[in-house]
Amino acid sequence: MTYLQESKSLNRAKLFCLSGLVTFSLMACSDNDSGGDIPEKNLSEEYYSGGKLGTVFDETAYAYENPTPAVEQAGLLSNFKYGEAFFEKTYNTNMSGVRHGLGPVFVRNSCITCHPGYGHGKRMEQYRANDYGNGYLLVVTDANDNYVGALTGMPQTQAVAPFLPPIDESGIKIEWLNYSDDDYHNKFPDGEMYSLIYPEVTIDREKINVPMPDFYKVRLEATIGIYGTGLIDAIPDDSLLAQYKKEKDLGYWGLNDAKYDPANFIREADGTSHPGRYTYGLTRGTLQNGPGANAIWNITNVNRSDRKSLYITEAYAVAMSQNPEVQAALGKDEATIYAELKATDLPAEMSDEDYIDFMVWHRGLAVPAARNLDDPQVQQGKKVFHEAGCAVCHRPSWTTGADDYKGDPLVAGKMPRYPHQKIWPYSDLLQHRLDMKNDIRTGWCRTTPLWGRGLSEKCTGASEHLHDMRARNYVEAIMWHGGDAKKAKDYFYHLTKADRDALVKFLESI
Repeated sequence: MTYLQESKSLNRAKLFCLSGLVTFSLMACSDNDSGGDIPEKNLSEEYYSGGKLGTVFDETAYAYENPTPAVEQAGLLSNFKYGEAFFEKTYNTNMSGVRHGLGPVFVRNSCITCHPGYGHGKRMEQYRANDYGNGYLLVVTDANDNYVGALTGMPQTQAVAPFLPPIDESGIKIEWLNYSDDDYHNKFPDGEMYSLIYPEVTIDREKINVPMPDFYKVRLEATIGIYGTGLIDAIPDDSLLAQYKKEKDLGYWGLNDAKYDPANFIREADGTSHPGRYTYGLTRGTLQNGPGANAIWNITNVNRSDRKSLYITEAYAVAMSQNPEVQAALGKDEATIYAELKATDLPAEMSDEDYIDFMVWHRGLAVPAARNLDDPQVQQGKKVFHEAGCAVCHRPSWTTGADDYKGDPLVAGKMPRYPHQKIWPYSDLLQHRLDMKNDIRTGWCRTTPLWGRGLSEKCTGASEHLHDMRARNYVEAIMWHGGDAKKAKDYFYHLTKADRDALVKFLESI
């Protein structure tokens, strides 16, 4: 029995089992573009935020959790339901059964902890990994703004005994500080006040269990909403590059040009390369090789057939293998512990079948339909949205391509597809400078899709915005904008109260 088996068998969690799944009689799986009939509604195309294949008409607290019509057409609803369980249920430290193999170090023991109601993480006053809704990931960088090498890109704050986490979360402190903007001092011309806050995060060096540089800084990044990510996956690469060129031609200086150089495209598991479209840092090019495929491994440290090693650093393996208490608890010497921590042939803890179901679920999440677009106040807000220039970076609509990319060999040809759909994510999916106090790492951030965000309070219990959830409402989010978006912010600032309210109403409706 290896250290991994010994440590993961500690603190055995109660097993969950998938049972009682109803078998649905659905249309036969088809690889054709149509795949079956779509229920029609007498509404304009803008109501179909995810196109006919990706939209659900649901305004309840479960609006982010539905399968797309494409999932049902393809006969994948049962797979979707099985995959959903891997998102919602906790992983366990036992070595057998459902969702086993957590640890030895991990970021969270379940996905939904970070994505409450399948949406964005909540703004938190303290960092506690097991607090529901804490979608915060720590970003710890050195003096050159590079990730600290002793830590993983997503630093772990939890561990299975006898191991210690790289960072003991009891040493993490989040302070929310007030901010007065230089231009307007938090006051509109008509006298209405607004407030701005930002996080200051520190980590007690004594609570870090790996060697650290003399200087390091900490930022927060919150998880993003995951509904509709399959539809974004279906946008052709050349459409993304065309949008980049369009904005460059418009004179937008705050774009991260390096991301759109083919030499810097992201190389995927199948050997192809793609421009980034996922994560704030645009570090993932396709969903099949991207966020979900990565997170199901590095958040929980659960191995699978294509990820046979642990998500840890060299510095962590050295620190733990040299720790006398770890050696005593495991009854093994330094060399043995180090070799087991760095092993590249660990047994799969998540089966290929379960992983495929998880990815069917991930790519199969629908977008809730837009609401109240015919309301006069919403229509006025839409007019203001375009007049202010918001629609350049928050591009309203895209058209998906043939959506025939296979991607990761494990899931190739097994995912729901969204060919030739007009979708309305309200994002250019490009990376711009934010220019904020305590900015995001490197200062570059992908434009967040706005679709469905008006339902966030209902679905997640919170309605914060921006990369670290510093904005508690739409007004604060707008007034934090800088860089290429400063013109739009200035336009908003000089609007009448009625037009400001109308713009917010529009944002809440899309």
